[in-house]
Formats: sequence, structure tokens, C-alpha cells
Amino acid sequence: MKDIVDEVERWRRAGERVAIATVVATRKSAPRPVGAKFAVSESGRMCGSVSGGCVENDVVEHARRVIASGSPELLSYGISDDDAFTVGLPCGGEIDVFVERLD
Repeated sequence: MKDIVDEVERWRRAGERVAIATVVATRKSAPRPVGAKFAVSESGRMCGSVSGGCVENDVVEHARRVIASGSPELLSYGISDDDAFTVGLPCGGEIDVFVERLD
């Protein structure tokens, strides 16, 4: 988390609400380890990474909902033959990402 702390603190000092996404589980070949963090501000600023870019756009959409509602979400990403053209991890791995509002 230390790689995003300074940026998140700047956002919060400016009065923005923030959601933090954290990799909580990985299976197979995952692009980022458990504990990797990605922050999203209510104005759309981003820092950190949970997948090296594979699923961040989808995480941003969920983070916006979490910021608005205050209800955390657990997201799962992977890839199968049926999902080859949807959001997923082309490396063949699977990750679970927990998104919560930072209050």
C-alpha cells in the first residue's frame, strides 16, 4: 500500500472520497501478488495496480459504485475459452479483488 499512500492522502486532503481495491487471492499465473493495491478517487484519478492493466477499467467501474454506496464488493477475474473476448486475465491466471471505500 505504501506505493499509493501519498497519492491517496493528497486526494483525501482535497476532499475526495476514495476506493481501494486489493488483490485478496490468486490462482495459477497472476500478474500481481496478493496484497497489490489500486486506488480510485471519486473524480476518476487512479494509482497502483491489481493486474498490470488487464482488469483495471472494470475495477474502476466497481470502485465508483463502492464510493457512492459505501458497500464493498468482491470481484473475481480469470479467463476461459468462453470469456476470451470479455474482461479477464490473458495470462491464464485468476484473481479475487476486494473493493472498499476508504472512510
